[in-house]
Amino acid sequence: MDEADRQLLRRCRVRLVGELQVAELWDALLSRELFTRDMIEDIQRAGSGSRRDQARQLVTDLETRGRQALPLFISCLEDTGQDTLASFLRTSRQAAKQDPEAVKPLDRLVPVVLGPIGLTPKEQRVVKLDPSQPAQGNLTPVVLGPEELWPARLRPEVLRPETPRPVDIGSDRSHDVCALEKIKGHADMAYILDADPCGHCLIINNVNFRHSSGLSTRTGSNVDCEKLQHRFRWLHFMVEVKNDLTAKKMVAALVEMAKRDHRALDCFVVVILSHGCQASHLQFPGAVYGTDGCAVSIEKIVNIFNGTGCPSLGGKPKLFFIQACGGEQKDHGFEVACTSSQGKASDSDSEPDAVPYQEGPRTCDQLDAVSSLPTPSDILVSYSTFPGFVSWRDKKSGSWYIETLDGVLEQWACSEDLQSLLLRVANAVSEKGIYKQIPGCFNFLRKKLFFRT
Repeated sequence: MDEADRQLLRRCRVRLVGELQVAELWDALLSRELFTRDMIEDIQRAGSGSRRDQARQLVTDLETRGRQALPLFISCLEDTGQDTLASFLRTSRQAAKQDPEAVKPLDRLVPVVLGPIGLTPKEQRVVKLDPSQPAQGNLTPVVLGPEELWPARLRPEVLRPETPRPVDIGSDRSHDVCALEKIKGHADMAYILDADPCGHCLIINNVNFRHSSGLSTRTGSNVDCEKLQHRFRWLHFMVEVKNDLTAKKMVAALVEMAKRDHRALDCFVVVILSHGCQASHLQFPGAVYGTDGCAVSIEKIVNIFNGTGCPSLGGKPKLFFIQACGGEQKDHGFEVACTSSQGKASDSDSEPDAVPYQEGPRTCDQLDAVSSLPTPSDILVSYSTFPGFVSWRDKKSGSWYIETLDGVLEQWACSEDLQSLLLRVANAVSEKGIYKQIPGCFNFLRKKLFFRT
């Protein structure tokens, strides 16, 4: 769905949820192939199953259904006698096409910053502390703006391209090693990974997609898969690879893994290599595609391994590594002083893991639905790219993210915790290519995690 239609749906959400008669729509949605029967059943089960909950989920899921989703939905409204809503949406859509800026309110809104009393607006933008002057106090400015600019509700930790502090190789090295070993062996500070094997690692590698899906072959993904097979075996995991799975088979493979007995194991890893898309979400953004072109949200994948779905993994770290696009934007970056030669590498063989709905040569991704998830714990989801941006894959050497992750694990897993490792990955990937990419991480782990090597 293009951005104008997406913004229009969101602007009209309150009215649609309040007035939409969903019970009359199911047959029309099926006949126009806007949703499958399974999708409709999922919508009908949303929330408490009330009309409002179903309407809310339908409006959200509509964003996932391609470029013609909104005009087809308007036709369904007309087919079911909901002419007032149909006319409202059609008129609003036509007005938006005549004035595109009307559906881009977030691009021009500037957050209002409230700081300590006495600061002028100019002073609030940049406050330079003068040691000779009295301190203003430890007041933290509050940022007010559109919801999309608010801090994340659960404050997930997002990796930034910072260079982690290197391990000291000077005279205090023995002290650092002793301190590290002390942390590793302290159950309150770090997860204890004593089991051998450490746990299961499931890799889902989707390379070849059905022609009807409109998704291209992910050349180079097998290189990623082979690297991670070797690397996680080296880290004492039992690795299983599933190739070219439809959305249903992906979910089935994950559910089967969740039903296993993990009591004698200490950790669990899922790696997904596929095309992906941006997604509306509560906590974990994004979705990945099965080979049939149907998307599975990251929240749904993570939720399979919560305390109810997989009790034998309760209290144990569950790690998810997602190599897929997070959205449609291509990041050109910004100029900085050159600190590395890596950024000069050619992009001639790189391509994004995005949904190939084309506007000329431009790749477009679709949104996925909101999925509910209990408050997570002992979960880390590492994304190959920041939400909203494409993720690049080289046809010969594999994806930037997986290639870098493999190298960082090989060099540093013996001495650094997972969070530090992912900082290294983020920093290295951010320096690659003409188009830029920055991996991100949603971290709900309770302790440090050191792999066995």
